[in-house]
Amino acid sequence: MNSPVRVIPLRTRAELLIKDILRRMGIDIRRIHEGHQGSETSLCRSRLLPYCTGNGLDLGPGGDPISPAAVRVDLPSPYVSGGPSPVQLAGSADNLYWFKDACLDYVFSSHLLEDFPDTEGVLREWLRVLKPGGKLVICCPDEQLYRAYCERTGQPYNFHHVHAHFRLDHVKEILSSLGNTRVIHEQKVVDDYSWELAVEKLSPPLKTPR
Repeated sequence: MNSPVRVIPLRTRAELLIKDILRRMGIDIRRIHEGHQGSETSLCRSRLLPYCTGNGLDLGPGGDPISPAAVRVDLPSPYVSGGPSPVQLAGSADNLYWFKDACLDYVFSSHLLEDFPDTEGVLREWLRVLKPGGKLVICCPDEQLYRAYCERTGQPYNFHHVHAHFRLDHVKEILSSLGNTRVIHEQKVVDDYSWELAVEKLSPPLKTPR
């Protein structure tokens, strides 16, 4: 049975409306800090760093990559500043055109996937650059838990989030439909409102889009 839908606070509804208006006007939306001191990566590093070995990427690190060895891909002017490490490859994380197919050992991203409208398309791109046996390692907010956290603590809502019901099960369903990964680590709730997932890419190619 589905859990009841949480009522969105008036302040959050107003922020979502502002977000939509700004996007329609073509105005860049700057990220509001998620709610914890330091970067979100700093909270999950001890748990997820073991899956990030070899040659890999940190997508959207905001100056605080999962590992000093990770190649840092971020916007030319990142809208999060959680550390001093500069951008190495400037661009959008949904188009890793710098990298050929099946060339990397891992792709890591913390609190970024939820900002893209086409979740499946982004996951396809991230899996594309992984070798068979490579690891896709993700930490993201559960949107409903995050909204509840903002309401409870007074933390400003991050209106860069796109999906009202972004959660671990949704991302796992997409990955399962693509058919070439296996879960090697997951936690449904960590650090107040986040979840984390690590999957290994298997040898068969991705299923073609329907």
